[in-house]
Amino acid sequence: MALVENLQQAVDALRKGCVIAYPTEGVFGLGCDPDNQTAMLRLLAIKQRPVEKGVILIAASYAQLRPYVDETQLTAEQLTQVLASWPAPLTWVMPASGDTPSWVRGQFDTVAVRVSDHPVVQKLCLAFGKPLTSTSANLSGQPACVTQQEVMVQLGNQIAVVVEGKTSGRHGPSEIRDARSLQVLRQG
Repeated sequence: MALVENLQQAVDALRKGCVIAYPTEGVFGLGCDPDNQTAMLRLLAIKQRPVEKGVILIAASYAQLRPYVDETQLTAEQLTQVLASWPAPLTWVMPASGDTPSWVRGQFDTVAVRVSDHPVVQKLCLAFGKPLTSTSANLSGQPACVTQQEVMVQLGNQIAVVVEGKTSGRHGPSEIRDARSLQVLRQG
């Protein structure tokens, strides 16, 4: 495991199917290429997370998320509300497109997506050219890591790269809302 400032090393690791850790708004996240099934299964094994739960996709822009979302199942008002809320630490559960891999959406016909305002996430997703998975960096039953050092202690031997940086200082995970009902599914 390497601690890197250079985002290109993280992008190279992602392209090779590795799992990385990176700072987000509130905690460090674990990420991989959402379209790489081997990488996703590796990430889920590290987290001890069942594939049925699905994972969040995090991106630099909605354009990066659009291939994973079925906009035809949303009204113009619903889509406008979602887009007006970003970038922010706010995750929306949206209808999944037919191209969204089952290992991303889990047992659902939806996908959880977020456009982050964190500068490292923005740069990383732009350099990678697509969204990353975003799930809290921690082992099952352990608190989420909020510093690079915590990531290295808890997960260092299981991930390829830790991207240097700090969280934005938010406490806890992002809020999650349903794009169709606008209901809050997880308080942020």
